[in-house]
Amino acid sequence: MAIMSFIFVFFFFSSLQPILSLYEDQVGLMDWHQQYIGKVKQAVFHTHKTGRKRVVASTEQNIIATLDLRRGEIFWRHVLGPNDVVDGIDIALGKYVITLSSGGSILRAWNLPDGQMVWESSLHGPKHSKPLLLTRNLIIEKDNVLIVFSNGRLNAVSCIDGEVLWKKDFEEESLEVQQVIQPPGSGFIYVLGFAASSQFEMYKINAKNGELLKHESTAFSGRFTGEVSLVSSETVVALDSTGSILLTISFHNGKISSQQTPVSNLLEDSPGLAVIIHPSVTGIFAIKTDAATIFIRVIGEGKLEVVEKTNHETVVSDALSISEGQQAFALVQHAGSSIHLTVKPAHDWDSNLLKESIKMDQQRGFVHKVFINNYIRTDRSHGFRALIVMEDHSLLLLQQGAIVWSREDGLASIIDVTTSELPVEKAGVSVAKVELNLFEWLKGHVLKLKGTLMLATPEDIAAIQHMRLKSSEKSKMTRDHNGFRKLLIALTRAGKLFGLHTGDGRIVWSHLLQSLHKSESCRQPIVLNLYQWQVPHHHALDENPSVLVVGRCGPSSDALGVLSLVDSYTGKEFSSLSLVHSVAQVIPLPYTDSTEQRLHLLIDADKHAHLYPKTPEAIDSFQSEFSNVYWYSVDDDNGIIKGYALKTKCSSNVADEFCFDSRELWSIVLPSESEKIITTATRKLNEAVHTQAKLIADQDVMYKYISSNLLFVATVAPKASGEIGSVTPEESWLVVYLIDTVTGRVLHRMTHHGSQGPVQAVLSENWVVYHYFNLRAHRYEMSVIEIYDQSRADNKDVWKLVVGNHNLTSPVSSYSRAEVITKSQSYFFTHSLKAIAVTLTVKGITSKQLLIGTIGDQVLALDKRFLDPRRSVNPTQAEREEGIIPLTDSLPIIPQSYITHSLRVEGLQSIITVAAKLESTTLVFAHGLDLFFTHYAPSRTYDSLTEDFSYALLLITIVVLVAAIFVTWILSQRKELQDRWR
Repeated sequence: MAIMSFIFVFFFFSSLQPILSLYEDQVGLMDWHQQYIGKVKQAVFHTHKTGRKRVVASTEQNIIATLDLRRGEIFWRHVLGPNDVVDGIDIALGKYVITLSSGGSILRAWNLPDGQMVWESSLHGPKHSKPLLLTRNLIIEKDNVLIVFSNGRLNAVSCIDGEVLWKKDFEEESLEVQQVIQPPGSGFIYVLGFAASSQFEMYKINAKNGELLKHESTAFSGRFTGEVSLVSSETVVALDSTGSILLTISFHNGKISSQQTPVSNLLEDSPGLAVIIHPSVTGIFAIKTDAATIFIRVIGEGKLEVVEKTNHETVVSDALSISEGQQAFALVQHAGSSIHLTVKPAHDWDSNLLKESIKMDQQRGFVHKVFINNYIRTDRSHGFRALIVMEDHSLLLLQQGAIVWSREDGLASIIDVTTSELPVEKAGVSVAKVELNLFEWLKGHVLKLKGTLMLATPEDIAAIQHMRLKSSEKSKMTRDHNGFRKLLIALTRAGKLFGLHTGDGRIVWSHLLQSLHKSESCRQPIVLNLYQWQVPHHHALDENPSVLVVGRCGPSSDALGVLSLVDSYTGKEFSSLSLVHSVAQVIPLPYTDSTEQRLHLLIDADKHAHLYPKTPEAIDSFQSEFSNVYWYSVDDDNGIIKGYALKTKCSSNVADEFCFDSRELWSIVLPSESEKIITTATRKLNEAVHTQAKLIADQDVMYKYISSNLLFVATVAPKASGEIGSVTPEESWLVVYLIDTVTGRVLHRMTHHGSQGPVQAVLSENWVVYHYFNLRAHRYEMSVIEIYDQSRADNKDVWKLVVGNHNLTSPVSSYSRAEVITKSQSYFFTHSLKAIAVTLTVKGITSKQLLIGTIGDQVLALDKRFLDPRRSVNPTQAEREEGIIPLTDSLPIIPQSYITHSLRVEGLQSIITVAAKLESTTLVFAHGLDLFFTHYAPSRTYDSLTEDFSYALLLITIVVLVAAIFVTWILSQRKELQDRWR
């Protein structure tokens, strides 16, 4: 009995270890999560002696964040709404972060240490205007006050509680306020602006009560353009509308005087349009042209003097007060692979407070912005640190001639993602190199056993974690047999490509595309999409995979296109091409040449089709499939969907055998007065369909309508295209279509009365799931449509299958006009969605699950069985055996189904799923402002063991069980012999 009890206890603890390991693996080892803030546009340092040194930043993604000045880590951050654009930030009283946003309508104070909001004030006014925030050097009766100009009104707001102390309206319709100034130590405020673009206006305001003290104006024969630059507390400069005359305007003691200086007198050999840049340095301003940057000092009564001219790309910081009455500013210039950082005092241009040269990765591009901060060295001299924002949106801190830390915040603006396989392990190289000797291997498993039996000390636990990280194969740069290790190739809005390893999320390589860099030939480059160009299977050891990046030189659809080819393993751009035609649409074709380069059709604005790559082999392969190429276009604005096919070679004057004319096959014109297109969805090209037949409960067979040409379209009433609740239920409706894009046939149409967008949809196999808002029920809903092919109903006859009269192998054509039936159902869903995707597996056997990006920026897994249109309140026993779930009004949200666990993917935009080689597992990548990656097994890992499964513990268990059986057998024999002697 004692032996059996020992066996039971030992077996229990042995089985516990894999369970604990599995949970830990799913939560920790398989996931990675990275946080970013986006491209910084404003930054303020907080480096007081008390408290941790930090920098407060606002970004183009409407984020307020504080970063640790030592390591660049995020202390806290707040993501404001998409329409809550940050207009200004500052620090008040040394403990509040002040933010002005929403066009100057919302003023907030945040607690600096922890980011909690202290107060919020709404600032409304008579008209829209440029928002301006003034906080420094303003004290009214010993009360700290913020001065804010917004919405045509000047407001004085208390720093303590956000109360508006006084306000002054500027209701003149043509007045455009440009600057709000308070001279140091004075009790009045200057409000400066233009009226009717040709008259300069100056208002002198009492800082205590907002009373108007004086109003002066002066007219100018030309017109002002752009903004004014403040060069002192009583002097500004501006350019006229032609950019040829500089105006220096002084308003000393409330009297306005001006002086005009032709730009040509200062920039004799610098053609191009001049633009004033604003370094906010007393007595100095700068003018930038295409060829040079010129720094100009204001001397005397509005006279101008050029102090320096540079032909290098130059960025200027705002002025920094380093002592009483003394200011400094920074200049950053590029020179090859280095940048030169120079800090100058404002009163003496010829001297330098700091001059350093820092080696910089050329893949970061040019410096876009620089912010400086000073500190006192041990020898009581001034030291400086610089925070710079690069062209690729990365953020770096420079100090003492070195990069202290860097952040790749360009990854907060990913616009497209694809995947690439890692290199194959070469012959003669072990895939899993043994790094531990036999003694260490046994020691490791003994430590794991102690951890399982809860006997491990803290030192043992630390040793276990270290060994796991050291022996883990998840971060190796070679393929694994399960297909878990891949490269995620991400294209950002800045035109930079990143190669991310799925094992640990590290950046393997990054490349700023030179072909999509601003240049004379491409003034406004825009990146569009990312496609797989070459995926070698037969030549995996000899050829590297590559990706195609498509862009264009301008925001309009008729701008000329740009192509770039990048090696997926190294990130090097090995080819680029500036096109002579536009790129309105890119169609990856299911054909490859002998080098396994995939053929692509690029459709221009005139609906001409251009074949790439432009090789004789490509054109030969394409000609054989010429008649099978179809595509469609969707014009959202006009509500028109059209289908096209290829016609003949282009009939243009320039001979191009890779250019083809198109012919319109069909068109669907939706009534503009009642329908507006808001969403379209198609199937993924790489989706695997395991079977076309579906066996239902009564042993009947339904054949799925499987077509790669299926298009889902959702339209709403034009009045209902705004925000939720902007119309009544009677004025709103949602119409959905399933369209065959080869023939233009509408396979299904359904109307949801009283419903409104936005609509999120996913199309997979023969079903589509879409999410919308029901105005009548005041709830979100999800609907499902499944479509089946009735023309194959006679395939259910077994005798036809025996005699060969079935049509399972007959060609399928969109022109055969198949008879289809649909089944649909709607369910309530309590969450608003940001994105929706479906799990992909290599064979399609594993059950499908929907991956839903919620409004809370998490990813929720929902079993597709909950969205089965055949669900009923009381399913039969046969339906229950089939897996039909009883019908309920709403879809369940199970807390354990959040695959992001407790993490949030702030600003969630998209969810990408990739099939692994292991049938049970799909790879999930979610991105927005943050990045999140995990392995997800919808039907659990039924076909694999965990990475840290203890084989040693399993072997020990088997040995002990065999020994126990042997001992038990001996004892049983002895007992039997004793019983016989009795």
